Amino acid sequence: MQQDGDIDRAIDLYSKSIRLLPTAAAHTARGWAYSFQDRLEEAVQECERAIALDPSDGAAYNDLGSYLVTLGRLDDAIEYFMLAKAAPKNETPHYPCINLAEVYAARGRPFRAIHELREAKRLCPEEPRVDTALGELIGQLN
Repeated sequence: MQQDGDIDRAIDLYSKSIRLLPTAAAHTARGWAYSFQDRLEEAVQECERAIALDPSDGAAYNDLGSYLVTLGRLDDAIEYFMLAKAAPKNETPHYPCINLAEVYAARGRPFRAIHELREAKRLCPEEPRVDTALGELIGQLN
């Protein structure tokens, strides 16, 4: 439903799923759906619930960090991206590196951003956003 753009229905189905069997993945997914409706505080709460259920799952930390960036809470976001990087379970380990790079670049720390992008490239060489962002950052330094 969410991929088809029916966010309300997706939230309803995630909620029913959670009532049947609360999982970190379901809470993270419901948080993601809330974010599509600009309900970022609720999205943050869903990620916190996910982390409480499974503190080893990096997706909830990464998503929580992303919502905090949108809310302008960059220092808090850094903490969650670092936790996402360290999480034992993470299907997309390069995402928190890319997100950290964006925060560091926004904070005027290009060398830290480049370090994170190089780590993202090592973890997922085929991610096209990494080469673009690296080129832009390196170009700004010249």
